Amino acid sequence: MLEVHLLTLFPEAVESYLTASILGRAQKAGLLQVHVLDFRRFAAGKHKHVDDRPYGGGPGMVLKPEPIFSAVEWVESEFGPCHKILLTPSGTPFRQQLAHQFSQEPRLLLLCGRYEGFDERIRIGMEWIEISLGDFVLCGGELGALAVIEASARLLPGALGHEESAVFESFTNPQLLDHPHYTRPEVFRGMAVPDVLRSGHHQEVDRWRQERAMERTRARRPDLKPTQPTDKPLE
Repeated sequence: MLEVHLLTLFPEAVESYLTASILGRAQKAGLLQVHVLDFRRFAAGKHKHVDDRPYGGGPGMVLKPEPIFSAVEWVESEFGPCHKILLTPSGTPFRQQLAHQFSQEPRLLLLCGRYEGFDERIRIGMEWIEISLGDFVLCGGELGALAVIEASARLLPGALGHEESAVFESFTNPQLLDHPHYTRPEVFRGMAVPDVLRSGHHQEVDRWRQERAMERTRARRPDLKPTQPTDKPLE
């Protein structure tokens, strides 16, 4: 089972998504356990302030270190050591290979930022892996955290209806996008399913899928430098 602790100032922004579809079923099946924690409860004072003006001036507010340190320390004292993930635009781009790594950890803790950013002592005072979804800025880390949780949890054995669903898809081979997919009807508005997919010839189907995956990757993501999945001829 994968245990996840999500630290956020807006639990209501993530709770409904975590109970829907695959994530909800995985939790009911005992494959996944997600705890959502509002780290404002660890802030001091009557008004529970979690942010303050930045030293040196400038716009926006910065998350204070005290409530976040207290929240992380409480989680680890109650549940045990966590693989800690910081959602930030300056982090490492999230890739499928990281999702595989996270799915094999016993316990994850994800911290969602807000406002102008984190006090730097949060970064350097604890051991984090910093993750970004891409070269853009959101209002907070909640969407990024949900993406990390879903990408990791769907790789847990039993989380998907068909175990091969997580094997034959984009980025499982880190250099290839997924091949095109078709279902019924056989012809829709003059667009027909390719003959090979209706042939029943599994080796030819596999060959067609590999070729289309290569074509799609070269056209859409040449930066991945796609190579053939195998040098051996299909038997």
